[in-house]
Amino acid sequence: MSGAHLNPAVSLSFCVLGQVQWGRLVPYCLSQLLGAYVASALVYLVYYDAIMDFSGGDLTVYGPNETASIFATYPSEYMTLGRSFLDQVVGTGMLMLCILCLGEKRNTPAPAELIPPIVAVIVLGISMSMSGNCGAAINPARDLGPRLFTLTAGWGTEVFTCYDYWFWVPLVAPPIGGVMGTFMYLIFIEWHLPDPDQPDNDSALSISETIKQPGPTWEKDVELKSSHF
Repeated sequence: MSGAHLNPAVSLSFCVLGQVQWGRLVPYCLSQLLGAYVASALVYLVYYDAIMDFSGGDLTVYGPNETASIFATYPSEYMTLGRSFLDQVVGTGMLMLCILCLGEKRNTPAPAELIPPIVAVIVLGISMSMSGNCGAAINPARDLGPRLFTLTAGWGTEVFTCYDYWFWVPLVAPPIGGVMGTFMYLIFIEWHLPDPDQPDNDSALSISETIKQPGPTWEKDVELKSSHF
């Protein structure tokens, strides 16, 4: 019904492109956030015994038995805020560059039935290749929803204050990266694609030259074509 908008950064990018009405942005984002929160609660219920056994009942963000990173994303200890911000911008920009190509009708689009699994593979690839630094959130709802759940489920305010208040990075960086990736797609790809309603120069030139050529060949073509009727 909505095109499977699961990421506020993607929804914002499509609003910038004019493919989604701006009035839908806030409802989409709130729905995405609520979905992430409820999904985290479901994971917590399913794996409650395992979480409690591993953590010894002490729900923490730091230490060898921390369990907060099961839900939200957290940076590696060697990462700075600046590098983490860049990581999220690049990851979300790559996501938009890949997504926008899939439905481009002027550039051999993917079959509509294959777009969902292709997007899933794209997200999986980015997550696998870029999760080493800070979890590859590339989605504000995917990070904030679980973080809010851990806040209310017993991990406390430390989920927001840890790592120099790092929580704002996956909230701010992905929308910026998504919009930047969108503009890169427009500038370097979409604006250079030919208009499907206009023939290219080579075919137009060959047609005009054929029409202008007089002589026996043209007359023979006319005779051959007329003989078919």
